[in-house]
Amino acid sequence: MTAFNEQSRQQVCDIVEEMKDLPGAMLPILHAIQDAQGYIHADAVSIIADGLAQSRAEVHGVITFYHHFRTTPPGKHTIQVCRAEACQSMGSRQLEAHVKEKLGIGFHQTSADQQVSLEPVYCLGNCACAPSIQVNDDVVGRVTPSKFDQLVDQLSTQALEVK
Repeated sequence: MTAFNEQSRQQVCDIVEEMKDLPGAMLPILHAIQDAQGYIHADAVSIIADGLAQSRAEVHGVITFYHHFRTTPPGKHTIQVCRAEACQSMGSRQLEAHVKEKLGIGFHQTSADQQVSLEPVYCLGNCACAPSIQVNDDVVGRVTPSKFDQLVDQLSTQALEVK
């Protein structure tokens, strides 16, 4: 796991200080920390709890309740597989099985080489082109196992061109 250094600590403190007075501040703070650092380090929990006058257990409970929040560093690339009904009706469950086998990981896991994190998503808004996935920030539709394999090969060569 990545070290929680003084720079990371200061960044968390700054985010908490800036946002602690917002209504329902915990979720915006957690999002901001994850956006800035890629995940929410365990050492950030006490800083957040102190800043919001809540217990560490309350902060941890929110982090673990929402699947969006990560407590470990993500891979270099994030792949999300849509699990919504439209994609399921067009074969996303079979695609999901292929993706997991190809990558050798399950949802909420990162490959051993730290290259790919796999996440479920419950709608990408691309229903007409189901099944869909998102690779980093790019939504890809009509994904077949062979198209997925091509995308992963492109990731490994850093030349992702989504069509």
